[in-house]
Amino acid sequence: MAVAAQNNDSAHHHAEDSTDVFFRHLQLNEVTVTGVTGDTKLKHSTAPVSIVTPQMLRSTASTNIIDAISRQPGISQLTTGGSISKPIIRGLGYNRVVVMSEGVRQEGQQWGDEHGVEVDGSSVGSVEILKGPASLMYGSDAMAGVVILRPQPILPEGDMRANFGTEYQTNNGLWGLNLSMAGNQKGFVWDGLYSQKMAHAYKNKYDGYVPGSQFAERSGRLMLGLYKPWGHTRLTGTLYHLNPSIVEGERDEVTGELECTTDNVRTYGRTLPFQQVNHYKLVWDNFFNLPKGYLNAIIGYQQNQRQEFEESDDEYELYFKLHTMTYDIRYVTQEFSGWKLSAGIGGMYQQSSNLGEEYLIPDYKLFDGGIYATATKSLGSRWTLNGGVRYDHRYMHGNELEEDGDLRFTDFSRNFDGVSASLGAVFNISEHFNLRANLARGFRTPNMSELASNGVHEGSIRYELGSQHLKAEHSLQADLGLDFTSRYVSAQASLFANRIDNYIFTHRLPVEIEEGYLTYAYTQGDARLLGFEAGVDIHPVHSVHFANTFSYVDAQLLNQPDETRYLPFTPAPRWTAELKWEILHHSHSTLKHRHTEGRNHRSLLNNLYVAAGLNYNFRQSHIYSADDTETVTPAYALLSFSAGTDIQIKGKKVAEFYVNADNVLNTAYQNHLSRLKYAPMNNATGRRGVYNMGRNVTFKLVVPVQF
Repeated sequence: MAVAAQNNDSAHHHAEDSTDVFFRHLQLNEVTVTGVTGDTKLKHSTAPVSIVTPQMLRSTASTNIIDAISRQPGISQLTTGGSISKPIIRGLGYNRVVVMSEGVRQEGQQWGDEHGVEVDGSSVGSVEILKGPASLMYGSDAMAGVVILRPQPILPEGDMRANFGTEYQTNNGLWGLNLSMAGNQKGFVWDGLYSQKMAHAYKNKYDGYVPGSQFAERSGRLMLGLYKPWGHTRLTGTLYHLNPSIVEGERDEVTGELECTTDNVRTYGRTLPFQQVNHYKLVWDNFFNLPKGYLNAIIGYQQNQRQEFEESDDEYELYFKLHTMTYDIRYVTQEFSGWKLSAGIGGMYQQSSNLGEEYLIPDYKLFDGGIYATATKSLGSRWTLNGGVRYDHRYMHGNELEEDGDLRFTDFSRNFDGVSASLGAVFNISEHFNLRANLARGFRTPNMSELASNGVHEGSIRYELGSQHLKAEHSLQADLGLDFTSRYVSAQASLFANRIDNYIFTHRLPVEIEEGYLTYAYTQGDARLLGFEAGVDIHPVHSVHFANTFSYVDAQLLNQPDETRYLPFTPAPRWTAELKWEILHHSHSTLKHRHTEGRNHRSLLNNLYVAAGLNYNFRQSHIYSADDTETVTPAYALLSFSAGTDIQIKGKKVAEFYVNADNVLNTAYQNHLSRLKYAPMNNATGRRGVYNMGRNVTFKLVVPVQF
């Protein structure tokens, strides 16, 4: 099929399915990544990249797509209950992380603490995570990195397949289903998906059931396209609806029990207060094979509607409506004399309106555009050099608003210009060792919330104040990485140092503008972040793996006293360990195939594995303690067990089945990046805030059908 060259956004999917799973630790260096300069082998990438494969996504228990990838080294999530997660890369999040979905940047007012990523996890085939500002294709906001959510790969010519998946979680009663069908007939391709998910309140050992943590989610996707030797054109439309209730954490002053607005805390229905989020997206993706390269042009339109209901379920108080148009045109050359070049332009136009009775940010318009060029040079078989430069311009205009005779928002305009650049090298020391280094400069403009917010943010349970005088952030980051791969051990280590000028953050003010709400204001200062990720996978025999990862980041404001020394919401150091036994496999290796073909043909189970895992989060005492902005988070350990298998009849796979038991010991804990940690005090116990989910067992069934 011509897809191999054209469908670069999913080429790396096929490596895992067509290669002996026994040697997946060896094949990683053969995976193709696309977030740097066109298609690049992972072993030649100068930027630190993590890959989340299709099998990893299918076998992971999660409540949303960011939750599913948050186990990766250096990746964390800022959470509000189970339905809302924001990606954090090496201690940086919000508008410093660009999320790409369907080939365009996901724009859903991600400035808000409780604004998640409006993408259905079942529509994601694999994930590519770029750490740091080394990629120049995404412009302002990609300072921390990029999360690329890739769809399922295009099927080979003549194929038509359907897929049914369902899951159930015991703690919050989550049940979900998804149905999809895709095909490729003479180059005409299609892919349709419908999914639905709902959950009642989750529970833990200290709080019991947590009112307001229930949610419901529905989504649909339809892609139609034409794939020919000249390239491809495809049109993709997605609809996403999320209806999460809001955890307020208010308690009975005597008993300490969480207050609930319904008689049945395990209801699947929404309870006040709640949000209603709708996200619509239309993407036109065009790819043209040219004599000496290819041209990729992507145009996208998104509409995000976010409503907040507080007193009545038929009358919203807060209503943001955001329109976003994006464009990206990119030319990538074929490799010639060891060179590979790319150049492109990209940008977006946004218009946001307030349609509710309450206001947090003004109506605004935004326009930005950027131009970039990158180059990769291979020197023999050992050296790969990569570099590039990008220029961005962004214009923002906020509208004036008078409320009850008082000036709520002033009319203002801001222009920002920034230059990003990167230079890196990879040295393949030997068959087993890779050494990579990268130096990158990043750029990010303040968002409208940081510049102009002035009002109660119910979802954050606080009053927020912006500042129109904020400057753009500029970062300079150095990365150094070493990879080792052998038959019995694979290991990686990545160190980074990041200096950010004019880092923007919120801090608590010792005043109360509106009764009952703490006041937080945006400010900025110079910061530096140091840290590393390390991982080792020991496999003394091919069927047994003992994998360990460790992530650490130290984020400080420069020239500050102890109470304001550390950046708020910095992830705690984290160690993960997993012991996995792959009991039954179908092997494609010639020798093993001779001996196991007959046995696997008769076996009911295939690719059977069992695993035990430990997730240890260390104590986080590096906090922004001024005015009680943050509090220390104790250490905790979470034990998990999992198992999975393919079910086959007469050698043909008819289903996949997975079981995951998380937090087996029912540990009561608060993640340092959980916003519910700062809910009101429990007077009966002296504990502040709401705790994370307790013991949870997930059952997942996937049934593929090939016509």
